Amino acid sequence: MIKIDGSFGEGGGQILRTSLALSAITGVPLDIQNIRANRSKPGLRMQHLTAVNAIAKITGAEVKGAELNANQVQIIPGKPQGGCYQFNISTAGALTLVLQTIFLPLSMAEKSSSITLTGGTHVPWSPIWDYIMDCWLPLMKSLGFWGEIDLEKGGFYPRGGGKAFITIKPAETLKSFNCTDRGELLRIRGFSGVTTNLEESIVKRQKHQALRRLYTICRDSKIKTLTLQSQGKGTYVFLQPEFSKRGFACFSSLGAPGKPAEKVADEAVDELIAFLNTNGCVDPYMADQILLPLSIIPGESVFRTSRVTQHLLTNIYVIQQFLPVKITLTGKLGAPGLVNILGSPLRK
Repeated sequence: MIKIDGSFGEGGGQILRTSLALSAITGVPLDIQNIRANRSKPGLRMQHLTAVNAIAKITGAEVKGAELNANQVQIIPGKPQGGCYQFNISTAGALTLVLQTIFLPLSMAEKSSSITLTGGTHVPWSPIWDYIMDCWLPLMKSLGFWGEIDLEKGGFYPRGGGKAFITIKPAETLKSFNCTDRGELLRIRGFSGVTTNLEESIVKRQKHQALRRLYTICRDSKIKTLTLQSQGKGTYVFLQPEFSKRGFACFSSLGAPGKPAEKVADEAVDELIAFLNTNGCVDPYMADQILLPLSIIPGESVFRTSRVTQHLLTNIYVIQQFLPVKITLTGKLGAPGLVNILGSPLRK
């Protein structure tokens, strides 16, 4: 049994999710303590408990401590099994993070899986649905993983209630990843989104503010407006730069009560500009999200990220507790970095 200190590094939910996924795909029992110790409300919140229960379900695991607010969990997993699953987060907890937790284990199963997830789709401190759809999933597919996702309705903080359908097929031939030169910026695409129970003028204000600033960077900038069915109210802006060579980067901002539409747009544009001012090819969020899949792909992968984050450093630590993988990081916290991974394929 591998013991993980959940207070290490960023000390949040990512240590738990990465540890759960690694336990499931390696079959190694996990004892994780001090769960989310560095958060204002430590222990298992609803989305984290859902992730624990989801891994337990798909692996037929024995679990101890899977309770709301628990600060320690033990899990003895079996082999991931494909099938039909439904996991519900009764709060606005991010269903996108639960999806990322179970995606890799179910990709290692022998048959396909169909999953229904409910919870938050556009909530703070997590990748929004558009990021998963347009940035994360295309990268995973380029590596040889297979998944299809569909959003029925959005879930915004604090109501949640979003609903998504996911299909995951067993991965076959996996390919290493090389992304160190993004080339020239060709165009910028994006969305300005709003729930159907808010005024249409909001989505237009977000769009026009974003375009006003983006045109000074790239004349070929286009933003679509869209409306989402949702139990609650919410708005967002999502931006994706496209390059002449290879890059995986997306940036977003969420609305909130009393927050001007223009500020929502500005926050997303500011993040995009900060990325463009570096030589990064992978945004700082994607950098830690793809580290685990690259660690089980044979051969060497290398990518350049615009900013080394504490999440990235934490994920390196957790992965190396489970796998004999060599990960080399060149770069300091908060600065651009180059990541080399010599993958360690899973034993059959």
